[in-house]
Amino acid sequence: QVQLVESGGGMVQAGGSLRLSCAASGHTFRRYDMGWFRQAPGKERDFVAAINYGGGSTYYADSVKGRFTISRDNAKNTVYLQMNSLKPEDTAVYYCAAAPEAVRSYESSWEYDYWGQGTQVTVSS
Repeated sequence: QVQLVESGGGMVQAGGSLRLSCAASGHTFRRYDMGWFRQAPGKERDFVAAINYGGGSTYYADSVKGRFTISRDNAKNTVYLQMNSLKPEDTAVYYCAAAPEAVRSYESSWEYDYWGQGTQVTVSS
C-alpha cells in the first residue's frame, strides 16, 4: 500500500504559475503509474495528467496541454505538476493518484487504487 500527500496548492492570479508535489510512501513508487485529477465544486473529478512508472510517457487532458507538465523523481518518491498560464477555470482541488498495475486508460479514475487528500488551487481573474 502507498500513501500520497499533495502540497503546493494556493491562490494565484490568472497567468501565474504553481507547482504541485505529491510525495509517496513506500519502496515501490517506481513501479506505479501516477496521475493528477481535479475536482471543481459541483463537478465530477476530471483527469488532468498522467505519467508512466518510468517517466518516459506522459498524457494530458486537452484543457491543460501546453500549460501543464507532469514529471516524477523516483529517487525522491515524488511526482510533480508544473502549472503555467493558469486560468480561473483551473480552480479546483487537485488530487494525485497511484496505479500499482499498468494503466490501460490514464483518464479513468477507477484505474487508480490510491489517492491523496487533495490540495486546493484557486486562480483569480
